[in-house]
Amino acid sequence: MSDAAILCVDDEVAILKALKEQLKRLFGNKYIYEVAESAEEAWIVIDELEQEEIKILIIVSDWLMPNVRGDEFLTQVHQRFPEVITVMLTGQADEAAIERARQQANLYACIRKPWKEEDLQEVVGVVLN
Repeated sequence: MSDAAILCVDDEVAILKALKEQLKRLFGNKYIYEVAESAEEAWIVIDELEQEEIKILIIVSDWLMPNVRGDEFLTQVHQRFPEVITVMLTGQADEAAIERARQQANLYACIRKPWKEEDLQEVVGVVLN
């Protein structure tokens, strides 16, 4: 079993399902693929992975979510885990939010919804190879 994970965070289950399927198709069994429907749920997953000594390589997070916006969540992640690559997936984020994430969360990339599988491969594949 892999000791490295990719975490996807989005409040839409259909988006999470599509992301997970595409990542599995692109990278096979090389990684563990986790999903969370909110920032709060993501922290639970992060803590569980940490306890199991599984390294999170990348977090792909939606921007527009209830309670905590994606840029805020990714900033919190970066403060605690500066080595984790952060990617924002959005159809809604304004340039200010993206720039804030670049500055405060060391945002690696922003993928616009609706995305193509090639976009995901280009961003995630470059980081993992």
